[in-house]
Amino acid sequence: MTAPTNLTAPPRNIVVIQPLPGVGDMIWHLPHIRAIAAHVGAPVTLVAKPRSAAGQVFSAERTVRDIIWMDRNPEGRRGQHDGLLGLHRLTQQLRARRFDAAYLLHQSQTLAFATWLGGIPARHGYGAGAQRMWLNRPPFLSKAQLRQDWFQQANTWLTTAGIPIAESEPKLSVLPEARAAADRRLGKMPGPLVTIGIGGSEAYKQWGAPHFAALIRLLFGAGWTQFVLLGGPPQTKLAEQIVEGIAGSGAAVAVSVDWSLTEVAALLAESAFYVGNDTSFLNMAAAVGIRTYGLFGATEPFHHSRQIVPIMPPDGVVARVDGMARISPEAVLTTILADQRRVAGQ
Repeated sequence: MTAPTNLTAPPRNIVVIQPLPGVGDMIWHLPHIRAIAAHVGAPVTLVAKPRSAAGQVFSAERTVRDIIWMDRNPEGRRGQHDGLLGLHRLTQQLRARRFDAAYLLHQSQTLAFATWLGGIPARHGYGAGAQRMWLNRPPFLSKAQLRQDWFQQANTWLTTAGIPIAESEPKLSVLPEARAAADRRLGKMPGPLVTIGIGGSEAYKQWGAPHFAALIRLLFGAGWTQFVLLGGPPQTKLAEQIVEGIAGSGAAVAVSVDWSLTEVAALLAESAFYVGNDTSFLNMAAAVGIRTYGLFGATEPFHHSRQIVPIMPPDGVVARVDGMARISPEAVLTTILADQRRVAGQ
């Protein structure tokens, strides 16, 4: 293992590159971006993809001073930073900002090359494969460390580099004005609220309206009465189907499919717990500090937060085809009740 780098006077015009596209990806990296900003003693510039919603994720703090939006590999079209011409555009943006140092939280060889082309003197990163040609500040991760998940890779690199990480898991700040906006949207819904995560970027991660409706009925029978269906605009029809499925149950249900991320964070912070699909909202729920019951029927759980309680099929995650369907509403309720009793007894 390479010895930690000893930077006694870190430069202050810093760019951090985190190119994973999702909101959840950005939330995973909250502790690491904050740690770098604290290490250099100043807010950083962040290079991120628009889908990460980094502007909203960091809206409640001063860790990130500004964002360079990287338009690479978007769905359904060619991005302005794709190809050789796109790479030239990106490197020109980096060069124009005259950064003192870059921190690349990814294994991309192309982005390591971009930091070199962009004239950045100190270039830090994981050192995966050909990355080492363009990065000039160790330490670098071993092959075994490069097989860790994204969250653990960043943890390992910062620790090896001697950069203190103040948080053991992601924590998301909530703006007071966002809490007020969420309260206005909800109206008078006496708590405790239960947020039901119905979103999902892939069909194989979707539990479906019948299961969610059945779970709400079971939760209502167990004593919870107020529910919010949380998704995005594509889940509007799904939310309608769930509401129809619980008609006559007595449960009070609100729908959130068009809220800003800051309002969603506020909603989650005021909820008793989250239960739902493996989405960015699941990661947000854990990051605001509430108990988070994730339905992992098609993907393995990602162990980055103690708040996340994975719920899987009886025989584990073995196939995407019917994995979610093999999680029963009764099993979900049983897990929630047992965990709630355990937490209350701590």
